[in-house]
Amino acid sequence: MLPLRDQLPTRLTPFVNYALIAANVAGFLWERSIIAQGVQPDRLLLVYGLVPARLFIDPVATLETVFTSMFMHDPTNLLHLGGNMLFLWIFGDNVEDAMGHVRYFAFYLLGGICAATAQTLANVTSDLPMVGASGAISAVLAAYCFLYPRSPVTVLNPIPILWIFFGLFLNFPAWLVIAEFFLVNLWSAFTQNAQGGVAFLAHVGGFVGGALLLRPFMSGRIRVDEYSRWRQWAQRRGETSRDAW
Repeated sequence: MLPLRDQLPTRLTPFVNYALIAANVAGFLWERSIIAQGVQPDRLLLVYGLVPARLFIDPVATLETVFTSMFMHDPTNLLHLGGNMLFLWIFGDNVEDAMGHVRYFAFYLLGGICAATAQTLANVTSDLPMVGASGAISAVLAAYCFLYPRSPVTVLNPIPILWIFFGLFLNFPAWLVIAEFFLVNLWSAFTQNAQGGVAFLAHVGGFVGGALLLRPFMSGRIRVDEYSRWRQWAQRRGETSRDAW
């Protein structure tokens, strides 16, 4: 199921989430500019991507690739970037709103580290570079799922024949949409591993890491997990704005 939007308002402007999206887009444009100068895409990914075998053998010298790989994508595939940024745009703002700006940024990076660790330990001899924000975004999805499980998420109806009866768009609770994402990646991790260039275990590792990190990162924060309370807050905010006019 491809999510298109959620319906949760935010109390804070998600500056960090905007910055993360901008950084990923900038990274993609930088990759394209380097390739335009004659550098081969495979060479670029080998230098800045996370290579499990290289990281396992010399983690100190290659530590920076854990972070550079989070902000790079396949430079020949715009959909790789677009799909990841769509998920981050939909779900990241509310997780940032719940955690606060600084905690969210740290949570995002740690989620990416968990993803890199899982992918490396799964195959320490792999020399295939891993790039993409999806591992860190998987951690964000886990946080959203546990914070706002009943939040309605609009998805694209995946079965064309059902468009006749239910329309092009469907609404499902967040827990169902995100659980489907996790289960598909978990199944693929055991049956396909990284075939087709998708690091499924990185997604699983990021998701599990996000689920485990959520509690400490929400320590001391007010958890609003009832969607109805968010709607009431949004309604009150709207009434206050009208009164001000």
